[in-house]
Amino acid sequence: MNQVQPHSLFTDFDISLFKAGKHFRLYEKLGAHLIEVNGVKGVYFAVWAPSARSVSVVGDFNYWIQGEHQLHVRWDSSGIWEGFIPGVDKGTKYKYKIQSNNNGIITEKADPFALYCQKPPETASVIWDLEYKWKDKKWMDTRKDKNGLDKPFSVYEVHLGSWKRNLEQDRSLTYLELAEDLVNYVKETGFTHVEFMPIMEYPYDPSWGYQLVGYFAPTSRFGKPQDFMFLVDKLHQAGIGVILDWVPSHFPDDAHGLGFFDGSNLYEHPDRRKGYHPDWKSLVFNYGRNEVRSFLISNALFWLDHYHADGLRVDAVASMLYLDYSRKEGEWEPNIFGGRENLDTISFLKDFNEAVYSNYDGVQTIAEESTSFPMVSRPTSVGGLGFGMKWMMGWMHDTLQYFKRESIYRKYHQNDLTFSMTYAFSENFMLPLSHDEVVYGKKSILGRMTGDEWQQFANLRLLYGYMFTHPGTNLLFMGAEFGQRAEWKFDGSLDWHLLQYGYHEGTRKCISDLNELYKTNPALFEKQFSPEGFEWINYSDHQNAVLSYIRKGNEDKENLIVVCNFTPVVRENYRIGLPSKGKLTEIFNSDKVEYSGSGVTNKKAIKIDKEPWNGRDFSAALTLPPLGVSVFKVSLK
Repeated sequence: MNQVQPHSLFTDFDISLFKAGKHFRLYEKLGAHLIEVNGVKGVYFAVWAPSARSVSVVGDFNYWIQGEHQLHVRWDSSGIWEGFIPGVDKGTKYKYKIQSNNNGIITEKADPFALYCQKPPETASVIWDLEYKWKDKKWMDTRKDKNGLDKPFSVYEVHLGSWKRNLEQDRSLTYLELAEDLVNYVKETGFTHVEFMPIMEYPYDPSWGYQLVGYFAPTSRFGKPQDFMFLVDKLHQAGIGVILDWVPSHFPDDAHGLGFFDGSNLYEHPDRRKGYHPDWKSLVFNYGRNEVRSFLISNALFWLDHYHADGLRVDAVASMLYLDYSRKEGEWEPNIFGGRENLDTISFLKDFNEAVYSNYDGVQTIAEESTSFPMVSRPTSVGGLGFGMKWMMGWMHDTLQYFKRESIYRKYHQNDLTFSMTYAFSENFMLPLSHDEVVYGKKSILGRMTGDEWQQFANLRLLYGYMFTHPGTNLLFMGAEFGQRAEWKFDGSLDWHLLQYGYHEGTRKCISDLNELYKTNPALFEKQFSPEGFEWINYSDHQNAVLSYIRKGNEDKENLIVVCNFTPVVRENYRIGLPSKGKLTEIFNSDKVEYSGSGVTNKKAIKIDKEPWNGRDFSAALTLPPLGVSVFKVSLK
């Protein structure tokens, strides 16, 4: 085996961009690249380690002996070590052995830019390539028309390891198996997108993937990188978009990871008040360091580029934005203006969003941000952070709190439901019922519902009907769509056997029909982020616990009338005010018998009378199902 030969993929311009925090394609330079130099095949290695005295590549090819293959440090003070090693092949395992200038500390690290990693608990990086023949051109050419803010976004949130298991072998499904089972199920149930909880390599299963080590490698738990590409490809061919959870908020301090990488605080902030997360006992990126910004934004673009992701849901944004997040007095330092906002984070998030939207058409970034930080989903050009959407955490908490209440008491708490409309259009909100709501003793979504079994499922269908007709987009965690009874377990499987029972299959059928309702009625998505797309009919009938409202599209003829009855009492001849004469035709009812409901529906078209009601000139008398949602189409004839 020959020694390391001088070679570089970097230009002076690359280095200047890297130092300025503006190099967003670092994955084309740093890492391990299978190349040919002067007719000789091998691997070019490059790693950023500015505090290193020496850097060696150790691996299968040199029996993991330090010093056998030492990289060369660049002359330009970039801190990049590089070199070409002939004869190294795809599939070779390797790490970087780094001796630091700081007291000679030696670290042994996985490659931050590795494309593939050993299956945990093994920790080496693996030489790999990204060769794959995509077959999703139709999707990629048209996704701009499917991922717009005026298009349906009904998202199925999935944890790959526990969606379904191979029971005979007691293991999770592989990427290739999921490309058949998951794709068929999502298509059948009608969701427009899937959102994968983090699939980047992570060492610790109970972290659910939220403590990453291999930022550029899909986890090897379920197969090879090309296998994951195949899964994305199959979803796209089925007309389903793919959103990836992305975690730039923190990372673990595992010995082979990014922490203390070259014997210094390279990726993490050196001040523990900014560089350590007390809740998760993890390290926080130094968002003010240009090279770290290049690393993170390059990583975001990498998944959009090489894995055809249609969106990135950014985890724990609130923890990034506030210097005092989960910190007591004296444990944080104000910014230069005396405030609690992390100015470096704000600048970084704006750069990230600008890079994503300027480089890729038809993608979205979504912030999991739980506070009232302003303009999260507004363009950077007007002072916003630049995200496409933001999770509506307030709606989630208020709504679940309401549904926990016995129906007899709901008339005293109508504000829990109506309050969301006071701020619904301050951001582009996605309504989430996510994985965080079905763990740690919170119960499943079904388990939050009150009443006997019939009422619990009726409440669940009512919740979903209200959710799908509320302004904004939707996200539902796996299992909630069929009424999973137990809390989610990351090391188990969803209880698929429940679908043999009427209540559960009925709930899944209800979700399928709600997805169809959402996708085929422009009134539910064309103006889903605009106050022009919503109008109350009556929000003050707390005595009967009934809400009624209009959802509007670009054309009046597309308008829908929605009436929600939050009690188990059937309400005959319930009158609502309407803006014009004509007829109402019921197009959805959550109490259908096929959903295991009681079958109280409005079977015939309902004439709109010239009788003033709710401050309007016209009105109609409806039959409201118990614990049900009714949706009507208006015919002006």
